[in-house]
Amino acid sequence: MGFMVDTQKEAGEHQWSCIRNLVRRKQVDSSNGKAESHHNHHQLAKALTFPHLIAVGVGSTIGAGVYILVGTVAREHSGPALAFSFLIAGVSAALSAFCYAELSSRFPSAGSAYHYSYICIGEGVAWLIGWALILEYTIGGSTVARGISPNLAMIFGGEDCLPAILARHQIPGLDIVVDPCAAVLVFIVTGLLCIGVKESTFAQGIITTVNVFVMIFVIVAGSYLCFKTGWAGYQLPSGYFPYGVDGMLAGSATVFFAYIGFDSVASMAEEVKNPQRDLPLGIGLSLLLCCLLYMMVSVVIVGLVPYYAMDPDTPISSAFATHGIQWAAYLIALGAVMALCSTLMGSILPQPRILMAMARDGLLPSFFSDVNQRTQVPVKGTISTGFCAALLAFFMDVSQLAGMVSVGTLVAFTMVAISVLILRYVPPDEVPLPSSLQERICSAPFLRCEENSSSHVGTSISTKQPLLCEPDDSTVEKKEVRWGWVLSKENRRKFAGWSIMFICIGNFLISYAASSLLLPGLLRYSLCGVGGLLLLSGLIVLSCIDQDDARHSFGHSGGFICPLVPLLPILCILINMYLLVNLGAGTWARVSVWLFIGVLVYVFYGRRHSSLANAFYVTTAHADEIGRSSGYSLA
Repeated sequence: MGFMVDTQKEAGEHQWSCIRNLVRRKQVDSSNGKAESHHNHHQLAKALTFPHLIAVGVGSTIGAGVYILVGTVAREHSGPALAFSFLIAGVSAALSAFCYAELSSRFPSAGSAYHYSYICIGEGVAWLIGWALILEYTIGGSTVARGISPNLAMIFGGEDCLPAILARHQIPGLDIVVDPCAAVLVFIVTGLLCIGVKESTFAQGIITTVNVFVMIFVIVAGSYLCFKTGWAGYQLPSGYFPYGVDGMLAGSATVFFAYIGFDSVASMAEEVKNPQRDLPLGIGLSLLLCCLLYMMVSVVIVGLVPYYAMDPDTPISSAFATHGIQWAAYLIALGAVMALCSTLMGSILPQPRILMAMARDGLLPSFFSDVNQRTQVPVKGTISTGFCAALLAFFMDVSQLAGMVSVGTLVAFTMVAISVLILRYVPPDEVPLPSSLQERICSAPFLRCEENSSSHVGTSISTKQPLLCEPDDSTVEKKEVRWGWVLSKENRRKFAGWSIMFICIGNFLISYAASSLLLPGLLRYSLCGVGGLLLLSGLIVLSCIDQDDARHSFGHSGGFICPLVPLLPILCILINMYLLVNLGAGTWARVSVWLFIGVLVYVFYGRRHSSLANAFYVTTAHADEIGRSSGYSLA
């Protein structure tokens, strides 16, 4: 009987340990400290400045979407109100950009949303985000590469004019069209990225500059033609909103994905010389510049041609052709090729850094964490990324998988917004330390250790804390008075944590009810009501309680501070969840297969090799004192 009880107890402890592994959080810059102390050559080059980030942000954002998307959205959704669709989508993207700007300047290390989630939420969520971002960048790069050869063929006069070695060919007996041009371009971009981050961003800046000048030509020449013809596209009896305000909002949801390139800027945080200043400026100004260019091109193109007469495939070049300017088609095709090449670089550039961050944390093999000593670039990860992207671009038409790219982006945006709420209201109050320090710390005079017979010390659970600190005047909790209630620090953190959870659940219920038109009306309204109640109650609680004082000392200070917290992150979560729910069942089915593979990789490799597997946690109040006494760097 006793054996059965012990077995059940051990099984329960094992299950609880597995759950705790999913919520263990790493230390700010723990990967940097580990790299510096063991492998100096694992550090990336501090070579980027503000202009480099603008080149990366604009180049990764302005892709072929502006040359193709404007026609489809104007014809099917927005009509002459296309510019408003781009404006609303830009404002929505700016909500995520504000959250990214604060976290990137506070935690300037490689990994982007994966890195932030690992610090603020936990290992399980961070792993899924990193795994989804790997899929996003691989498929995104392959999709972009497959789109370059048709535009390149237009410059040479048609598909038959391309050299045979670069033209597309169908394999006899198989329904497979190979694209050698796409694969060659991926290999060229990969080689350029391996030379050095400063050199590759300089090249991307040149390509982006050519693309921007082409767009400026479209705006200036198109405006001249519009003034000459009296802006005929706006003189329509159907009015400015032929599909109503709902159509304009649907167009905003479609063009939202034309703004998602600023994530590439955040992924390069570790390579920026002055991240506290340059990262927020790079993210914000690149997004603002892209929004202005999108809107001005939209205003001009809709003015040249009525929305219903636009060519959905080549809207800009065909608009100029209707006014007798045939030669402009070649210039616009050149701009499309430049835009696609720049976007291809922006798609391949972040993935080796995501892989490197995950390998540093032990969740992937150390092969991906190696940084070339001469170029200070993760060459092995870059070559692996380029090879996979080139293989997909050569053999597969991955356009039907393009929706999977949106899943990784929107999930990352959502978790970044949640991380901002956690950072402000319930920042982590424990610091992981390597198990090698446990004996020295236990013998320290200012601490006493609790006997712990369990072998599982690598978790952040208060019941298994190996350290108990003697209370002193500095650790006495501050108490806040709200409407006659005495709110201790512990209770305030509990209220804030539950409120953040209620906000996330409420946002999901509202998004699901608003998108599921096939549900009975009563059920939809009930879900909306429950979701709205949860969302409103969480917002009220967070608005009434003070933010945690520990946020000032958590991470690097002196950077950008996200405004309008908690309202802005909550709106960001709501918008991203709504877009996620509307991606479609087919997209989610394909993504689920990839995520299931990721779960298996984590269970059989990442969980066991995590750098936090044998770590133990101490309170942040004594972390600095422990670091000084043991000689271990906590930064």
